[in-house]
Formats: sequence, structure tokens, C-alpha cells
Amino acid sequence: MSQIRKLTAIIEREGDGYVSLCPELDIASQGETIEEARNNLVEALELFFETADPSEIQERLHTEVFVTQLEVSVG
Repeated sequence: MSQIRKLTAIIEREGDGYVSLCPELDIASQGETIEEARNNLVEALELFFETADPSEIQERLHTEVFVTQLEVSVG
């Protein structure tokens, strides 16, 4: 029986496509569209969880990730 785990996806434009990153596990993927980059990241994460040793998952997993915006003075 599979378990559902909620993770963060950060997606940004890079060149002609998009890069997606899961900061909790430092796993990335890419795609030509936002949706494709997101779906490819989900696939990469599922493959990781299928093949990784439990100790590797624990070692890589960051349990507290905060995504926020900052205001920074420039110039």
C-alpha cells in the first residue's frame, strides 16, 4: 500500500523551458512547460522513493523547508 507524502516544488523558467526542484530532497527535473516540469519532478521523486534505501531517504530529507519572499535593497 502506497503512502502519500506532501513535498515542495519550486518551478522557475530557465531558457526555453522550466526547471523544477524539490528542496526537501534536493531532487530536480525539467520540462518544456510548467505542468511538464511538475509532472517530471513527481516522476523523479516516485522513482527515488521506489529505489532509495530508507537510510538514504532519512539522510537526504530536510523536514523543515520554508519558502518566502524577501525585500532586499539593491543599489
